[in-house]
Amino acid sequence: MCKKIKKAMLEQFKRLYHEKGVRRFYIGGAMGVHIWAGELVLQLRGQPGYEDIELVVVLPAPGHSARWDVRSRKRLEQLLKNCTEQLTIGSQPSPENYAKQNRYLADHADFLVAVSDGEGEMVGYARKKKMGILRIHPDTAAVDGDVWGDGA
Repeated sequence: MCKKIKKAMLEQFKRLYHEKGVRRFYIGGAMGVHIWAGELVLQLRGQPGYEDIELVVVLPAPGHSARWDVRSRKRLEQLLKNCTEQLTIGSQPSPENYAKQNRYLADHADFLVAVSDGEGEMVGYARKKKMGILRIHPDTAAVDGDVWGDGA
């Protein structure tokens, strides 16, 4: 299922690039979908015609990945090494800094691509801001949202 979700994410990133003019992508640097998104954006940036893509990694605090497994930490390090910009929200990991990180991401983007089967905090905040939201279902990789006007 991970491959299907990543394929759906990449398709949505390409559509946002071509149809909505998105050139700057933000991720939160969390293990899992955030890392996938960053890797996909960098993969896309490496293809002809996509060289103007920017990746911004917004971390909640220094050392937030200290307890991660080695492989996951190395993947984040590669993203940080190859991103356009890196921002750190707070001085130490805390629930407040994770919430601030999510708000920063939504406050600086026009669209949200979320792997979600419901209305989590980030999707709810994006909806309040009237952002374009694309949800990729974690069990089916089906895309729904209000961005394209075609049901996906």
